[in-house]
Amino acid sequence: MAIDLENKMEIMKGAKALMVALEKEGVKEVFGLPGGANLPMYDEFSRCNIRHILTRHEQSAAHMADGFGRVSRKPGVCFATSGPGATNILTGIATAQADSSPMIAVTGQVPVAMIGKDAFQESDIIGMANPVVKYAFQPRSASEIPLAVRKGFYIAETGRPGPVLIDIPKDVQTNESEMTFPDEFKIQGYHPWTDPDIIHVEKAIGMLLNAEKPVILAGGGTIISSAFAELQTIAEFLMIPVVTTFKGKGAFPENHPLSLGPIGMHGHAEANRIMTEADCVLAIGTRFSDRSVGTFEDFEKKLKIIHMDVDPAEIGKNQTTNVAVVGDVRASLRIMIKMLMQKAVEKTDETTWFKHVKETKEYWKENLKLHPGEMGAAKILRKLRELLPHQSIVTTEVGQHQMWASLFFDVIQPGTFFSSTGLGTMGWGFPAAIGAKVAKPDVPVVDIAGDGSFAMTENSLATAVLEDIPVIVFILNNSTLGMVAQWQRTFYERRMIGVDQGQCPDYVKLAESYGAQGIRAQSMDELDKAIKTALSSEVATVIDIPIDPEEDVLPFVAPGTSLADMVLPS
Repeated sequence: MAIDLENKMEIMKGAKALMVALEKEGVKEVFGLPGGANLPMYDEFSRCNIRHILTRHEQSAAHMADGFGRVSRKPGVCFATSGPGATNILTGIATAQADSSPMIAVTGQVPVAMIGKDAFQESDIIGMANPVVKYAFQPRSASEIPLAVRKGFYIAETGRPGPVLIDIPKDVQTNESEMTFPDEFKIQGYHPWTDPDIIHVEKAIGMLLNAEKPVILAGGGTIISSAFAELQTIAEFLMIPVVTTFKGKGAFPENHPLSLGPIGMHGHAEANRIMTEADCVLAIGTRFSDRSVGTFEDFEKKLKIIHMDVDPAEIGKNQTTNVAVVGDVRASLRIMIKMLMQKAVEKTDETTWFKHVKETKEYWKENLKLHPGEMGAAKILRKLRELLPHQSIVTTEVGQHQMWASLFFDVIQPGTFFSSTGLGTMGWGFPAAIGAKVAKPDVPVVDIAGDGSFAMTENSLATAVLEDIPVIVFILNNSTLGMVAQWQRTFYERRMIGVDQGQCPDYVKLAESYGAQGIRAQSMDELDKAIKTALSSEVATVIDIPIDPEEDVLPFVAPGTSLADMVLPS
Protein backbone atom coordinates (compact mmCIF):
# COMPACT_ATOMS: atom_id res chain seq x y z
CA MET A 1 0.00 0.00 0.00
CA ALA A 2 1.24 3.48 -0.90
CA ILE A 3 -0.03 6.98 -0.18
CA ASP A 4 -0.40 9.68 -2.82
CA LEU A 5 1.06 12.60 -0.80
CA GLU A 6 -0.02 15.23 -3.31
CA ASN A 7 -3.71 14.24 -3.30
CA LYS A 8 -3.77 12.69 0.22
CA MET A 9 -5.32 9.53 -1.24
CA GLU A 10 -4.32 5.99 -0.38
CA ILE A 11 -3.22 3.70 -3.17
CA MET A 12 -3.91 0.06 -2.42
CA LYS A 13 -5.02 -3.22 -3.94
CA GLY A 14 -8.70 -4.01 -4.20
CA ALA A 15 -8.47 -6.87 -1.70
CA LYS A 16 -6.86 -4.57 0.86
CA ALA A 17 -9.55 -1.95 0.23
CA LEU A 18 -12.19 -4.60 0.89
CA MET A 19 -10.74 -5.39 4.31
CA VAL A 20 -10.34 -1.73 5.23
CA ALA A 21 -13.94 -1.07 4.19
CA LEU A 22 -15.18 -4.02 6.27
CA GLU A 23 -13.22 -2.80 9.29
CA LYS A 24 -14.77 0.64 8.88
CA GLU A 25 -18.19 -1.05 9.09
CA GLY A 26 -17.20 -2.61 12.42
CA VAL A 27 -16.76 -6.14 11.09
CA LYS A 28 -14.76 -8.30 13.48
CA GLU A 29 -15.59 -11.79 12.16
CA VAL A 30 -16.05 -13.34 8.74
CA PHE A 31 -17.32 -16.88 8.06
CA GLY A 32 -16.03 -18.54 4.93
CA LEU A 33 -13.95 -20.84 2.74
CA PRO A 34 -11.03 -19.90 0.50
CA GLY A 35 -10.59 -20.86 -3.14
CA GLY A 36 -8.67 -19.77 -6.19
CA ALA A 37 -10.86 -16.79 -7.06
CA ASN A 38 -10.86 -15.23 -3.60
CA LEU A 39 -7.28 -15.96 -2.49
CA PRO A 40 -6.18 -12.30 -2.75
CA MET A 41 -8.90 -11.44 -0.20
CA TYR A 42 -7.76 -14.26 2.07
CA ASP A 43 -4.17 -13.12 1.85
CA GLU A 44 -5.26 -9.86 3.47
CA PHE A 45 -6.56 -11.63 6.60
CA SER A 46 -2.91 -11.89 7.72
CA ARG A 47 -2.71 -8.08 7.68
CA CYS A 48 -6.02 -7.01 9.23
CA ASN A 49 -7.89 -7.27 12.52
CA ILE A 50 -10.78 -9.38 11.23
CA ARG A 51 -11.11 -12.93 12.56
CA HIS A 52 -11.69 -15.52 9.87
CA ILE A 53 -13.81 -18.49 10.95
CA LEU A 54 -13.26 -21.45 8.65
CA THR A 55 -16.40 -23.40 7.76
CA ARG A 56 -16.69 -26.80 6.13
CA HIS A 57 -19.21 -25.75 3.48
CA GLU A 58 -20.16 -22.41 1.96
CA GLN A 59 -23.85 -22.92 2.75
CA SER A 60 -22.94 -23.19 6.43
CA ALA A 61 -20.88 -20.00 6.14
CA ALA A 62 -24.01 -18.18 4.98
CA HIS A 63 -26.11 -19.70 7.76
CA MET A 64 -23.50 -18.64 10.34
CA ALA A 65 -23.57 -15.10 8.98
CA ASP A 66 -27.37 -15.25 9.07
CA GLY A 67 -27.44 -16.35 12.72
CA PHE A 68 -24.91 -13.66 13.59
CA GLY A 69 -27.03 -11.03 11.85
CA ARG A 70 -30.29 -12.01 13.54
CA VAL A 71 -28.75 -11.84 17.00
CA SER A 72 -26.52 -8.77 16.57
CA ARG A 73 -28.96 -6.83 14.30
CA LYS A 74 -25.87 -6.06 12.16
CA PRO A 75 -25.04 -7.77 8.86
CA GLY A 76 -23.12 -11.00 9.22
CA VAL A 77 -20.41 -11.47 6.60
CA CYS A 78 -19.57 -14.63 4.67
CA PHE A 79 -16.95 -15.34 2.00
CA ALA A 80 -16.95 -17.88 -0.83
CA THR A 81 -14.94 -18.46 -3.96
CA SER A 82 -16.34 -18.45 -7.50
CA GLY A 83 -18.25 -21.19 -9.32
CA PRO A 84 -19.39 -23.94 -6.95
CA GLY A 85 -18.34 -21.90 -3.91
CA ALA A 86 -20.68 -19.13 -4.96
CA THR A 87 -23.54 -21.45 -5.91
CA ASN A 88 -23.18 -23.30 -2.59
CA ILE A 89 -23.81 -20.05 -0.73
CA LEU A 90 -27.07 -19.36 -2.59
CA THR A 91 -29.31 -21.42 -0.29
CA GLY A 92 -28.04 -19.46 2.69
CA ILE A 93 -28.63 -16.17 0.90
CA ALA A 94 -32.17 -17.21 -0.06
CA THR A 95 -32.85 -18.23 3.55
CA ALA A 96 -31.74 -14.81 4.79
CA GLN A 97 -33.89 -13.07 2.18
CA ALA A 98 -36.99 -15.09 3.11
CA ASP A 99 -36.56 -14.17 6.80
CA SER A 100 -35.37 -10.57 6.32
CA SER A 101 -31.96 -11.18 7.85
CA PRO A 102 -29.09 -8.70 7.26
CA MET A 103 -26.11 -10.29 5.50
CA ILE A 104 -23.17 -9.41 3.27
CA ALA A 105 -22.00 -12.26 1.02
CA VAL A 106 -18.66 -11.66 -0.69
CA THR A 107 -17.74 -13.96 -3.55
CA GLY A 108 -14.70 -14.24 -5.73
CA GLN A 109 -15.13 -14.20 -9.51
CA VAL A 110 -12.99 -14.96 -12.55
CA PRO A 111 -11.04 -11.99 -13.99
CA VAL A 112 -13.09 -9.34 -15.78
CA ALA A 113 -11.76 -10.29 -19.21
CA MET A 114 -12.88 -13.92 -18.67
CA ILE A 115 -16.45 -13.19 -17.55
CA GLY A 116 -18.92 -14.72 -19.97
CA LYS A 117 -16.34 -17.05 -21.55
CA ASP A 118 -17.10 -20.16 -19.47
CA ALA A 119 -13.80 -19.88 -17.64
CA PHE A 120 -12.82 -22.44 -15.02
CA GLN A 121 -15.08 -22.10 -11.97
CA GLU A 122 -17.07 -19.29 -13.51
CA SER A 123 -20.74 -18.89 -12.62
CA ASP A 124 -23.12 -16.01 -13.23
CA ILE A 125 -23.72 -15.59 -9.53
CA ILE A 126 -25.16 -12.10 -10.02
CA GLY A 127 -27.84 -13.48 -12.33
CA MET A 128 -28.53 -16.42 -10.04
CA ALA A 129 -28.67 -14.36 -6.86
CA ASN A 130 -30.70 -11.37 -8.07
CA PRO A 131 -34.09 -12.92 -7.15
CA VAL A 132 -32.96 -13.62 -3.57
CA VAL A 133 -30.97 -10.53 -2.58
CA LYS A 134 -31.85 -6.94 -1.81
CA TYR A 135 -29.06 -5.90 -4.18
CA ALA A 136 -26.00 -7.33 -5.92
CA PHE A 137 -22.77 -5.48 -6.73
CA GLN A 138 -19.97 -6.51 -9.08
CA PRO A 139 -17.15 -3.94 -8.96
CA ARG A 140 -15.28 -3.84 -12.28
CA SER A 141 -12.42 -1.71 -10.95
CA ALA A 142 -10.63 -1.77 -7.60
CA SER A 143 -11.64 1.81 -6.80
CA GLU A 144 -15.33 0.80 -6.78
CA ILE A 145 -14.93 -1.61 -3.86
CA PRO A 146 -15.15 0.83 -0.90
CA LEU A 147 -18.38 2.39 -2.15
CA ALA A 148 -19.88 -1.03 -2.92
CA VAL A 149 -19.18 -2.14 0.66
CA ARG A 150 -20.55 1.09 2.15
CA LYS A 151 -23.72 0.91 0.08
CA GLY A 152 -24.04 -2.83 0.68
CA PHE A 153 -24.12 -2.47 4.46
CA TYR A 154 -26.57 0.41 4.29
CA ILE A 155 -28.95 -1.55 2.05
CA ALA A 156 -28.63 -4.75 4.10
CA GLU A 157 -29.54 -3.19 7.44
CA THR A 158 -32.02 -0.42 6.62
CA GLY A 159 -35.75 -0.69 5.96
CA ARG A 160 -36.61 -4.36 5.69
CA PRO A 161 -33.23 -6.05 6.24
CA GLY A 162 -31.86 -8.60 3.83
CA PRO A 163 -28.78 -10.05 2.12
CA VAL A 164 -26.49 -8.15 -0.26
CA LEU A 165 -24.03 -9.84 -2.61
CA ILE A 166 -20.67 -8.33 -3.56
CA ASP A 167 -19.04 -10.36 -6.35
CA ILE A 168 -15.42 -9.30 -6.96
CA PRO A 169 -13.42 -10.47 -10.02
CA LYS A 170 -9.96 -11.73 -9.15
CA ASP A 171 -8.06 -9.05 -11.07
CA VAL A 172 -10.16 -6.36 -9.37
CA GLN A 173 -8.89 -7.78 -6.07
CA THR A 174 -5.23 -7.57 -7.16
CA ASN A 175 -5.25 -4.29 -9.09
CA GLU A 176 -4.07 -1.15 -7.33
CA SER A 177 -6.00 2.10 -7.36
CA GLU A 178 -6.48 5.33 -5.48
CA MET A 179 -9.05 4.64 -2.78
CA THR A 180 -11.55 6.85 -1.03
CA PHE A 181 -13.81 5.55 1.72
CA PRO A 182 -16.98 7.64 1.60
CA ASP A 183 -19.07 8.56 4.62
CA GLU A 184 -21.85 10.14 2.57
CA PHE A 185 -23.43 8.71 -0.55
CA LYS A 186 -26.72 8.40 -2.39
CA ILE A 187 -28.44 5.32 -3.72
CA GLN A 188 -30.75 6.26 -6.55
CA GLY A 189 -34.23 4.82 -6.12
CA TYR A 190 -33.65 3.40 -2.62
CA HIS A 191 -35.58 5.26 0.07
CA PRO A 192 -36.33 3.11 3.16
CA TRP A 193 -39.71 3.97 4.62
CA THR A 194 -39.39 4.56 8.38
CA ASP A 195 -41.71 7.35 9.52
CA PRO A 196 -45.37 6.28 9.81
CA ASP A 197 -48.35 8.44 8.85
CA ILE A 198 -49.88 9.80 12.08
CA ILE A 199 -53.35 9.95 10.52
CA HIS A 200 -53.21 6.23 9.79
CA VAL A 201 -52.04 5.50 13.34
CA GLU A 202 -55.03 7.44 14.65
CA LYS A 203 -57.38 5.44 12.42
CA ALA A 204 -55.81 2.22 13.76
CA ILE A 205 -56.44 3.35 17.34
CA GLY A 206 -60.06 4.10 16.59
CA MET A 207 -60.56 0.67 15.05
CA LEU A 208 -58.95 -1.07 18.03
CA LEU A 209 -61.00 0.86 20.59
CA ASN A 210 -64.25 0.09 18.76
CA ALA A 211 -63.50 -3.63 18.52
CA GLU A 212 -65.15 -6.06 20.92
CA LYS A 213 -62.71 -8.91 20.35
CA PRO A 214 -59.35 -7.43 19.35
CA VAL A 215 -56.17 -9.49 18.94
CA ILE A 216 -52.56 -8.46 18.33
CA LEU A 217 -50.68 -10.60 15.80
CA ALA A 218 -46.93 -10.04 16.15
CA GLY A 219 -44.70 -11.17 13.30
CA GLY A 220 -40.99 -11.33 12.66
CA GLY A 221 -40.83 -7.60 11.95
CA THR A 222 -41.55 -6.97 15.62
CA ILE A 223 -38.36 -8.83 16.52
CA ILE A 224 -36.29 -7.23 13.75
CA SER A 225 -37.21 -3.73 14.97
CA SER A 226 -36.76 -4.72 18.66
CA ALA A 227 -40.26 -3.42 19.41
CA PHE A 228 -40.62 -5.66 22.46
CA ALA A 229 -41.32 -3.03 25.11
CA GLU A 230 -43.69 -1.15 22.80
CA LEU A 231 -45.66 -4.29 21.96
CA GLN A 232 -46.02 -5.21 25.63
CA THR A 233 -47.07 -1.67 26.54
CA ILE A 234 -49.84 -1.61 23.91
CA ALA A 235 -51.09 -5.07 24.90
CA GLU A 236 -51.21 -4.23 28.60
CA PHE A 237 -52.59 -0.73 28.03
CA LEU A 238 -55.61 -2.04 26.11
CA MET A 239 -55.78 -5.56 27.63
CA ILE A 240 -55.47 -7.17 24.18
CA PRO A 241 -54.33 -10.81 23.87
CA VAL A 242 -51.22 -11.42 21.77
CA VAL A 243 -50.67 -14.21 19.27
CA THR A 244 -47.60 -14.47 17.07
CA THR A 245 -46.57 -15.99 13.80
CA PHE A 246 -43.91 -18.67 14.14
CA LYS A 247 -41.34 -16.13 12.89
CA GLY A 248 -42.67 -13.76 15.55
CA LYS A 249 -42.32 -16.33 18.36
CA GLY A 250 -40.41 -14.57 21.12
CA ALA A 251 -41.67 -11.10 20.28
CA PHE A 252 -43.80 -11.26 23.44
CA PRO A 253 -43.00 -13.18 26.66
CA GLU A 254 -44.84 -16.50 26.44
CA ASN A 255 -45.37 -16.67 30.21
CA HIS A 256 -47.32 -13.39 30.12
CA PRO A 257 -51.07 -13.61 30.94
CA LEU A 258 -51.91 -11.98 27.59
CA SER A 259 -49.76 -14.40 25.55
CA LEU A 260 -51.40 -17.18 23.54
CA GLY A 261 -48.35 -18.25 21.53
CA PRO A 262 -48.01 -18.85 17.78
CA ILE A 263 -50.93 -19.38 15.41
CA GLY A 264 -50.87 -21.43 12.24
CA MET A 265 -50.29 -24.88 10.86
CA HIS A 266 -48.74 -26.06 14.13
CA GLY A 267 -49.85 -23.18 16.32
CA HIS A 268 -51.18 -23.37 19.84
CA ALA A 269 -54.76 -24.62 20.08
CA GLU A 270 -55.80 -21.61 22.17
CA ALA A 271 -54.14 -19.16 19.76
CA ASN A 272 -55.86 -20.64 16.71
CA ARG A 273 -59.23 -20.75 18.48
CA ILE A 274 -59.09 -17.13 19.66
CA MET A 275 -57.89 -15.97 16.26
CA THR A 276 -60.99 -17.46 14.64
CA GLU A 277 -63.23 -15.58 17.11
CA ALA A 278 -61.57 -12.15 16.88
CA ASP A 279 -63.22 -9.22 15.11
CA CYS A 280 -60.14 -6.99 14.72
CA VAL A 281 -56.43 -7.75 14.45
CA LEU A 282 -53.46 -5.42 14.84
CA ALA A 283 -50.90 -7.22 12.66
CA ILE A 284 -47.36 -6.03 13.34
CA GLY A 285 -44.51 -6.88 10.97
CA THR A 286 -46.06 -9.95 9.37
CA ARG A 287 -46.62 -11.00 5.77
CA PHE A 288 -49.65 -13.21 6.55
CA SER A 289 -47.97 -16.43 5.42
CA ASP A 290 -50.25 -19.30 4.43
CA ARG A 291 -48.54 -21.34 7.17
CA SER A 292 -49.69 -18.76 9.71
CA VAL A 293 -53.23 -17.89 8.64
CA GLY A 294 -54.37 -20.92 6.61
CA THR A 295 -56.64 -19.95 3.71
CA PHE A 296 -56.46 -16.21 3.07
CA GLU A 297 -60.17 -15.85 2.29
CA ASP A 298 -61.35 -17.50 5.51
CA PHE A 299 -58.87 -15.58 7.65
CA GLU A 300 -60.12 -12.14 6.68
CA LYS A 301 -63.81 -13.06 6.38
CA LYS A 302 -64.87 -11.70 9.80
CA LEU A 303 -61.80 -9.61 10.60
CA LYS A 304 -60.92 -5.96 10.31
CA ILE A 305 -57.17 -5.86 9.69
CA ILE A 306 -54.74 -3.15 10.78
CA HIS A 307 -51.42 -3.89 9.11
CA MET A 308 -48.18 -2.30 10.37
CA ASP A 309 -45.11 -3.01 8.26
CA VAL A 310 -41.92 -1.31 7.14
CA ASP A 311 -42.29 -2.78 3.64
CA PRO A 312 -45.12 -1.18 1.62
CA ALA A 313 -45.04 -4.14 -0.77
CA GLU A 314 -46.52 -6.34 1.98
CA ILE A 315 -49.64 -4.21 2.40
CA GLY A 316 -52.56 -5.97 0.74
CA LYS A 317 -50.33 -8.65 -0.80
CA ASN A 318 -51.94 -11.60 0.97
CA GLN A 319 -54.76 -10.06 3.02
CA THR A 320 -57.15 -7.18 2.50
CA THR A 321 -56.16 -4.37 4.86
CA ASN A 322 -58.61 -1.91 6.44
CA VAL A 323 -55.90 0.38 7.81
CA ALA A 324 -52.26 0.36 6.70
CA VAL A 325 -49.48 1.92 8.79
CA VAL A 326 -46.30 1.85 6.73
CA GLY A 327 -43.06 2.53 8.57
CA ASP A 328 -40.73 1.09 11.16
CA VAL A 329 -43.03 -0.83 13.49
CA ARG A 330 -41.25 0.27 16.63
CA ALA A 331 -41.72 3.91 15.63
CA SER A 332 -45.35 3.22 14.73
CA LEU A 333 -46.08 1.61 18.11
CA ARG A 334 -44.37 4.45 19.98
CA ILE A 335 -46.61 6.98 18.22
CA MET A 336 -49.64 4.82 19.03
CA ILE A 337 -48.68 4.71 22.72
CA LYS A 338 -48.20 8.47 22.84
CA MET A 339 -51.58 9.10 21.20
CA LEU A 340 -53.33 6.67 23.56
CA MET A 341 -51.81 8.44 26.55
CA GLN A 342 -52.94 11.79 25.19
CA LYS A 343 -56.44 10.40 24.84
CA ALA A 344 -56.20 9.05 28.41
CA VAL A 345 -57.41 5.67 27.14
CA GLU A 346 -56.49 2.69 29.27
CA LYS A 347 -58.33 -0.51 30.10
CA THR A 348 -57.48 -1.60 33.63
CA ASP A 349 -60.40 -3.94 34.32
CA GLU A 350 -60.77 -7.42 32.89
CA THR A 351 -63.05 -7.22 29.86
CA THR A 352 -65.50 -9.95 28.89
CA TRP A 353 -63.19 -10.74 25.98
CA PHE A 354 -60.13 -11.03 28.22
CA LYS A 355 -62.00 -13.34 30.60
CA HIS A 356 -62.96 -15.55 27.65
CA VAL A 357 -59.38 -15.59 26.41
CA LYS A 358 -58.16 -16.56 29.87
CA GLU A 359 -60.71 -19.39 30.11
CA THR A 360 -59.78 -20.66 26.65
CA LYS A 361 -56.10 -20.67 27.54
CA GLU A 362 -56.73 -22.55 30.78
CA TYR A 363 -58.99 -25.07 29.02
CA TRP A 364 -56.35 -26.07 26.49
CA LYS A 365 -53.64 -26.17 29.13
CA GLU A 366 -55.69 -28.82 30.92
CA ASN A 367 -57.18 -30.68 27.95
CA LEU A 368 -54.56 -30.88 25.19
CA LYS A 369 -53.54 -34.54 25.02
CA LEU A 370 -49.80 -35.18 24.98
CA HIS A 371 -47.67 -38.20 24.15
CA PRO A 372 -48.08 -40.61 27.08
CA GLY A 373 -44.46 -41.79 27.24
CA GLU A 374 -41.77 -40.46 29.55
CA MET A 375 -39.76 -39.10 26.61
CA GLY A 376 -42.47 -37.32 24.66
CA ALA A 377 -41.52 -34.13 22.83
CA ALA A 378 -43.50 -31.85 25.17
CA LYS A 379 -41.82 -33.20 28.30
CA ILE A 380 -38.37 -33.06 26.71
CA LEU A 381 -38.69 -29.44 25.60
CA ARG A 382 -40.25 -28.33 28.87
CA LYS A 383 -37.29 -29.85 30.70
CA LEU A 384 -34.94 -27.83 28.45
CA ARG A 385 -36.94 -24.68 29.22
CA GLU A 386 -36.81 -25.42 32.95
CA LEU A 387 -33.00 -25.63 32.99
CA LEU A 388 -32.03 -23.11 30.31
CA PRO A 389 -31.40 -19.52 31.48
CA HIS A 390 -34.02 -17.15 30.06
CA GLN A 391 -31.44 -15.04 28.22
CA SER A 392 -30.12 -18.05 26.29
CA ILE A 393 -30.29 -17.96 22.49
CA VAL A 394 -32.20 -20.80 20.85
CA THR A 395 -32.14 -21.73 17.17
CA THR A 396 -33.94 -24.61 15.54
CA GLU A 397 -33.48 -26.87 12.60
CA VAL A 398 -36.47 -27.56 10.32
CA GLY A 399 -38.94 -30.40 10.85
CA GLN A 400 -41.10 -31.89 13.58
CA HIS A 401 -38.76 -30.74 16.36
CA GLN A 402 -39.14 -27.18 15.07
CA MET A 403 -42.91 -27.32 15.44
CA TRP A 404 -42.68 -29.03 18.82
CA ALA A 405 -40.49 -26.10 19.86
CA SER A 406 -43.24 -23.78 18.64
CA LEU A 407 -45.74 -25.61 20.84
CA PHE A 408 -43.83 -26.54 23.96
CA PHE A 409 -40.74 -24.32 24.36
CA ASP A 410 -41.83 -21.00 25.85
CA VAL A 411 -39.70 -17.97 25.01
CA ILE A 412 -39.50 -15.80 28.12
CA GLN A 413 -36.98 -13.12 27.14
CA PRO A 414 -38.01 -11.53 23.83
CA GLY A 415 -35.68 -11.81 20.86
CA THR A 416 -33.93 -15.02 21.89
CA PHE A 417 -35.54 -17.54 19.51
CA PHE A 418 -34.66 -17.95 15.81
CA SER A 419 -35.61 -20.38 13.08
CA SER A 420 -35.69 -20.71 9.30
CA THR A 421 -39.35 -19.95 8.66
CA GLY A 422 -39.85 -18.50 5.19
CA LEU A 423 -37.67 -20.94 3.24
CA GLY A 424 -37.72 -23.73 5.82
CA THR A 425 -34.08 -24.66 5.25
CA MET A 426 -33.02 -27.97 6.77
CA GLY A 427 -29.54 -27.73 8.23
CA TRP A 428 -29.91 -24.04 9.14
CA GLY A 429 -30.10 -24.27 12.90
CA PHE A 430 -26.65 -25.58 13.84
CA PRO A 431 -24.47 -23.21 11.80
CA ALA A 432 -26.85 -20.38 12.71
CA ALA A 433 -26.28 -21.26 16.37
CA ILE A 434 -22.53 -20.97 15.81
CA GLY A 435 -23.03 -17.51 14.28
CA ALA A 436 -25.30 -16.54 17.16
CA LYS A 437 -22.71 -17.66 19.71
CA VAL A 438 -20.04 -15.55 17.97
CA ALA A 439 -22.40 -12.57 18.22
CA LYS A 440 -23.20 -13.24 21.90
CA PRO A 441 -20.39 -15.36 23.34
CA ASP A 442 -21.44 -14.83 26.97
CA VAL A 443 -24.86 -16.54 26.79
CA PRO A 444 -25.69 -20.22 26.22
CA VAL A 445 -26.74 -21.03 22.65
CA VAL A 446 -28.80 -24.15 21.90
CA ASP A 447 -29.83 -25.62 18.56
CA ILE A 448 -33.06 -27.62 18.91
CA ALA A 449 -32.56 -30.23 16.19
CA GLY A 450 -33.92 -33.30 14.52
CA ASP A 451 -31.65 -36.09 13.33
CA GLY A 452 -32.50 -35.49 9.67
CA SER A 453 -31.91 -31.75 9.65
CA PHE A 454 -28.77 -31.87 11.82
CA ALA A 455 -27.24 -34.46 9.47
CA MET A 456 -27.18 -31.88 6.67
CA THR A 457 -24.65 -29.56 8.33
CA GLU A 458 -23.18 -31.67 11.14
CA ASN A 459 -19.70 -31.07 9.72
CA SER A 460 -19.92 -27.62 11.30
CA LEU A 461 -18.92 -29.44 14.50
CA ALA A 462 -15.38 -29.04 13.20
CA THR A 463 -15.83 -25.27 13.16
CA ALA A 464 -17.39 -25.25 16.63
CA VAL A 465 -14.54 -27.32 18.09
CA LEU A 466 -11.53 -25.78 16.34
CA GLU A 467 -12.76 -22.20 16.75
CA ASP A 468 -13.78 -22.71 20.42
CA ILE A 469 -17.47 -21.94 19.91
CA PRO A 470 -19.22 -24.12 22.53
CA VAL A 471 -22.80 -24.40 21.33
CA ILE A 472 -25.25 -27.14 22.35
CA VAL A 473 -27.11 -29.36 19.87
CA PHE A 474 -30.30 -30.84 21.33
CA ILE A 475 -31.40 -33.66 19.01
CA LEU A 476 -34.90 -35.12 19.20
CA ASN A 477 -33.88 -38.28 17.40
CA ASN A 478 -36.61 -40.45 15.88
CA SER A 479 -34.23 -41.91 13.24
CA THR A 480 -36.70 -40.57 10.68
CA LEU A 481 -37.37 -37.61 8.45
CA GLY A 482 -40.17 -36.97 10.89
CA MET A 483 -42.30 -34.30 9.22
CA VAL A 484 -42.30 -36.09 5.87
CA ALA A 485 -43.16 -39.34 7.68
CA GLN A 486 -46.05 -37.61 9.47
CA TRP A 487 -47.44 -36.37 6.15
CA GLN A 488 -47.06 -39.83 4.65
CA ARG A 489 -49.00 -41.30 7.58
CA THR A 490 -51.67 -38.61 7.29
CA PHE A 491 -52.12 -38.06 3.56
CA TYR A 492 -50.51 -41.06 1.81
CA GLU A 493 -52.02 -44.05 3.64
CA ARG A 494 -48.77 -44.76 5.51
CA ARG A 495 -46.74 -45.43 2.35
CA MET A 496 -43.41 -44.70 4.04
CA ILE A 497 -40.86 -43.94 1.32
CA GLY A 498 -37.48 -42.30 1.78
CA VAL A 499 -37.83 -41.37 5.45
CA ASP A 500 -36.05 -44.11 7.44
CA GLN A 501 -32.67 -42.80 8.64
CA GLY A 502 -31.67 -46.25 9.90
CA GLN A 503 -30.21 -45.01 13.22
CA CYS A 504 -27.19 -43.86 11.27
CA PRO A 505 -24.93 -42.25 12.34
CA ASP A 506 -24.40 -42.70 16.07
CA TYR A 507 -24.48 -39.02 17.05
CA VAL A 508 -22.58 -39.53 20.29
CA LYS A 509 -19.67 -41.16 18.46
CA LEU A 510 -19.95 -38.60 15.66
CA ALA A 511 -19.60 -35.73 18.13
CA GLU A 512 -16.65 -37.39 19.82
CA SER A 513 -14.93 -37.96 16.49
CA TYR A 514 -14.89 -34.18 15.99
CA GLY A 515 -13.58 -33.58 19.49
CA ALA A 516 -16.95 -32.43 20.78
CA GLN A 517 -18.84 -33.88 23.73
CA GLY A 518 -21.54 -36.45 22.96
CA ILE A 519 -24.23 -37.52 25.45
CA ARG A 520 -27.20 -39.83 24.99
CA ALA A 521 -30.23 -39.24 27.23
CA GLN A 522 -32.87 -41.97 27.37
CA SER A 523 -34.72 -40.93 30.53
CA MET A 524 -35.70 -37.67 32.21
CA ASP A 525 -33.02 -38.11 34.85
CA GLU A 526 -30.37 -38.61 32.15
CA LEU A 527 -31.72 -35.61 30.23
CA ASP A 528 -31.59 -33.40 33.32
CA LYS A 529 -27.96 -34.36 33.88
CA ALA A 530 -27.07 -33.99 30.17
CA ILE A 531 -28.43 -30.44 29.92
CA LYS A 532 -26.60 -29.35 33.08
CA THR A 533 -23.38 -30.95 31.81
CA ALA A 534 -23.72 -29.24 28.42
CA LEU A 535 -24.35 -25.83 30.01
CA SER A 536 -21.13 -26.08 31.98
CA SER A 537 -19.05 -27.45 29.10
CA GLU A 538 -16.30 -25.50 27.38
CA VAL A 539 -16.66 -27.50 24.15
CA ALA A 540 -19.56 -28.04 21.80
CA THR A 541 -21.99 -30.67 23.08
CA VAL A 542 -24.40 -32.93 21.21
CA ILE A 543 -27.26 -34.37 23.29
CA ASP A 544 -28.86 -37.31 21.48
CA ILE A 545 -32.42 -38.02 22.72
CA PRO A 546 -34.14 -41.07 21.19
CA ILE A 547 -37.91 -40.51 20.76
CA ASP A 548 -40.90 -42.40 19.36
CA PRO A 549 -40.85 -42.26 15.51
CA GLU A 550 -44.68 -42.47 15.50
CA GLU A 551 -45.19 -39.30 17.56
CA ASP A 552 -46.96 -36.64 15.49
CA VAL A 553 -46.97 -32.87 15.86
CA LEU A 554 -50.46 -31.80 16.87
CA PRO A 555 -52.47 -29.55 16.65
CA PHE A 556 -52.26 -29.42 12.84
CA VAL A 557 -53.93 -27.21 10.25
CA ALA A 558 -53.77 -29.05 6.94
CA PRO A 559 -52.79 -27.13 3.78
CA GLY A 560 -55.76 -25.52 2.06
CA THR A 561 -57.85 -25.37 5.25
CA SER A 562 -58.56 -22.60 7.75
CA LEU A 563 -57.52 -22.19 11.38
CA ALA A 564 -61.05 -23.27 12.33
CA ASP A 565 -60.32 -26.69 10.79
CA MET A 566 -57.48 -27.41 13.24
CA VAL A 567 -56.87 -31.12 13.83
CA LEU A 568 -56.37 -31.99 17.50
CA PRO A 569 -54.73 -35.00 19.16
CA SER A 570 -57.25 -37.70 20.03
